[in-house]
Amino acid sequence: QVQLMESGGGLVQAGGSLRLSCVASRSIFSLNAMGWYRQNPGKQRELVALITTGGSTNYADSVKGRFTISRDNARNTVYLQMNSLKPEDTAVYYCKAQLRLSDATIYDFWGQGSQVTVSS
Repeated sequence: QVQLMESGGGLVQAGGSLRLSCVASRSIFSLNAMGWYRQNPGKQRELVALITTGGSTNYADSVKGRFTISRDNARNTVYLQMNSLKPEDTAVYYCKAQLRLSDATIYDFWGQGSQVTVSS
């Protein structure tokens, strides 16, 4: 089991920056991957950024060059630095941790969500 606690959301003007943090209840080094997703009412949750144990990253095309995902293993924390924010970035942002067991079973754990609102 993994508990995730997010922080750092809020209201910002277009062009501004925010940094989201996600603290895990266990060593993130033991997790297969961690990521940030976002969702708006009536829409599917979408991947924003992903980082693996090995440090490989993957970004949605809409955020490439503006958002950066990083991890601090010592603090069991994953960050999402969001720059040059646009109104279309407005959403609830969720942290996800993926745990892969030795028998290849995969479990996904989600945070409670953090609201990001970008005003024009």
